[in-house]
Amino acid sequence: HYDESLSGVFFEELDIPEPEYNLGVGSADHAPQTAEMMRLIDEVIEAESPDAVLVYGDTNSTLAAALVAAKREPILAHVEAGLRSGKWSMPEEVNRVLTDHCSDLLLTPGENAAENLHDGGIRGDVVVTGDVMYDAVLAVRDRVLDGDAPLPVPGL
Repeated sequence: HYDESLSGVFFEELDIPEPEYNLGVGSADHAPQTAEMMRLIDEVIEAESPDAVLVYGDTNSTLAAALVAAKREPILAHVEAGLRSGKWSMPEEVNRVLTDHCSDLLLTPGENAAENLHDGGIRGDVVVTGDVMYDAVLAVRDRVLDGDAPLPVPGL
């Protein structure tokens, strides 16, 4: 997310270093937003020459990075690969499927997602890694239960 109140809190609360690059692409219709991200991500990949590009989830930025990496040298790895809603009217579903088809390494949260990839004729290597969102919850669980959570948790 490009809004500090939607993304900054995660870097702070999960003790994640701030990213080196912030593309500064705000809200827009999907085509101009994705195109601008692709242009800027291409510049970063050109400047950094990474061995791999790691994308996560199903956002427009995920698809933008996937398309750029697929046309360049780095390996493309997709975390949360294989998730499906079956609803093509959802922009996220389009992003998921296209990203999976571009990816060299597909990291799935579970066996069902891996089966979706195999059934969909995906060419990349599929590895069941587990659910990173669940892992993130486990990482902060004790702070939440001890009352040191950043936001109030109803019922606790």
